[in-house]
Amino acid sequence: MSRPEETALPRFPRKTPAAGAALTAPVNKIIPFSAVDGFGNRTAIFLQGCNQDCLYCHNPETIRLCVGCGACVDACPAGALSWAEEDGSRSKNACPAGSVSPGGPSSPDGLRRVSYNFERCVNCDTCIRICPNSASPKIRNLTPEELFDQVKPFFPFIDGITTSGGECGLYLEFLTEFYRLVKAAGKTTYMDTNGQIPLTGQEEFLAVTDKTMIDLKAGTDEDHRRLTGRDLGPVTDNIRLTAERGKLYEIRTVVVPGIVDSRKTVELGAGLIAPYPEVRYKLIKFRRYGVRENFSDTPEPSDELMEELKEIARKKGVKEVVIT
Repeated sequence: MSRPEETALPRFPRKTPAAGAALTAPVNKIIPFSAVDGFGNRTAIFLQGCNQDCLYCHNPETIRLCVGCGACVDACPAGALSWAEEDGSRSKNACPAGSVSPGGPSSPDGLRRVSYNFERCVNCDTCIRICPNSASPKIRNLTPEELFDQVKPFFPFIDGITTSGGECGLYLEFLTEFYRLVKAAGKTTYMDTNGQIPLTGQEEFLAVTDKTMIDLKAGTDEDHRRLTGRDLGPVTDNIRLTAERGKLYEIRTVVVPGIVDSRKTVELGAGLIAPYPEVRYKLIKFRRYGVRENFSDTPEPSDELMEELKEIARKKGVKEVVIT
């Protein structure tokens, strides 16, 4: 399957806030308790924006930042969306700066922003279904301290937090500050990442990161570019680096028959982590739920194929292989 012509790969330049500006990140949602996002019971935090555009993405509404087209404003049945300048909402409840469009109702800087009322939202996802841009207006731009205050009530019941997305690695400076707060409270910090943001030299971030979980989506450059629009090299580099530093919890591969050569993917992944017996390989069966409509009829892998891939990994020397 080739990459659709109309899919434009999003770009997210990583910028340090201007002097005096608050360090924020766009928070898509928070799952208070999760047993599938790392060791133990964890709070999972999803940030908006991704630097890949995987053909089978299960959360396509997290790929791009809202561009302020306004298609969702009138469609929202709960009245949770409005033009930011109309109700005077704080900027943390509006689309991130730099992801909006000129024209129409506008804020003082000439850009229009959709404002999100978190308390009024009923999570019907009407806005996500009608969005033409693989985005979500249901975003809160929070500082590390504000996000910490959001998740702190869960701390008596969890082992730690996991940040995901989208791609949370787009916001390393934010994560560094947030992770410091979490670790000071005695909880562990996990990063769920596609591996595209190089972690080499990110010593401050790595110092406060307990574990990473890295997606290995394909086993060759050609397959990886066709599937994600990005090169494979940064992913394997990050797998090697975090494994060597004792900061890799697992690698994961979604098995989608007929899209990439899953056997080559597992051979590559198993070879990378076999020297590190504490790192596990999670093989995930592709499921149709949540994917783009034009990908919803893609067949799911058979149990026999999943077991074959598990055996390939074990023969390569991986101690723990999990099928989900």
